[in-house]
Amino acid sequence: MSKESIDVVEKIKDYIQEHIKDEITLNELAQVAGYSMYHTSHIFKEIEGIAPFEYLRKQRLISSAFSLRKRSQRVIDIAFDYMFSSHEGYTRAFSKSFGISPKRFSQAKQSNDWIIPYSTINNSSSKEDLMMKDTAIIFTQIVERPKRKLLLRRGIKATDYFEYCEEVGCHNTQHSDPWEILSKVKEALNEPAGCWLPQSMIKEGTSEYVHAVEVPFDFKGDVPEEFDLIDLEPCKMLVFQGEPYNDEEFGDAIGALWERIEKFNPEVYGYEYDYSIAPRMQLEPQGWRGYIELHPIKEKRD
Repeated sequence: MSKESIDVVEKIKDYIQEHIKDEITLNELAQVAGYSMYHTSHIFKEIEGIAPFEYLRKQRLISSAFSLRKRSQRVIDIAFDYMFSSHEGYTRAFSKSFGISPKRFSQAKQSNDWIIPYSTINNSSSKEDLMMKDTAIIFTQIVERPKRKLLLRRGIKATDYFEYCEEVGCHNTQHSDPWEILSKVKEALNEPAGCWLPQSMIKEGTSEYVHAVEVPFDFKGDVPEEFDLIDLEPCKMLVFQGEPYNDEEFGDAIGALWERIEKFNPEVYGYEYDYSIAPRMQLEPQGWRGYIELHPIKEKRD
């Protein structure tokens, strides 16, 4: 697919987001794209995997979920705001996509966080592929991180887990590997994680990818040999959690989540990614809970 086609699809998606509460026709989208209605629909589905109006419906449901959390409107009013023709039709569509009715979702306990099951289905895929890659429910949640420190063991040039293990000797029976050491830190705020460091946190001659654990900002414990401490400012993290999977399929589970994260738009909720403020983190893949990643975000300013 050409860069031109990708740019056109992005223009269409931007237009949809700007007019999410307006009546939108395929002819309008074609005018935005500068193509015929047929060709516009064709290239959009080729790149996004779904037709333009399926994408529009999905984005309206996501945006409506955010409106429901504010509790300032009735469900029926939100349904009409996002161009659903009836309360019943909106409730069916919302419940099918998110596994919970809009009324129950709006009544859920409020906090500064939110959680929305985000479901995507590509009906064109084969039955074998559908289970892991193309039918994926991703749970998303925003969590607050206080001012803290990151206790980490750097590598040399590693940009992912496998390269890192080659460099530092993960699972080496001759010595304690970084993960084992980090798992024993009593002051840890959370479980150990694989981290992709922001450029500003990478020492010259060391790796982007590290193993680390967050500890309190006033951490007074011993820093093991070859480990470092980095200050981390308060921030918000967007958590992505995939479906449970069989442990031997962890590679497919990670790939499926990465594919969904790439298409996820936090701007719908008033946020944007900011990989300069904190590391992107991956938790230990464990099939029973699904694969989990955390991405740093900040409020989007208009």
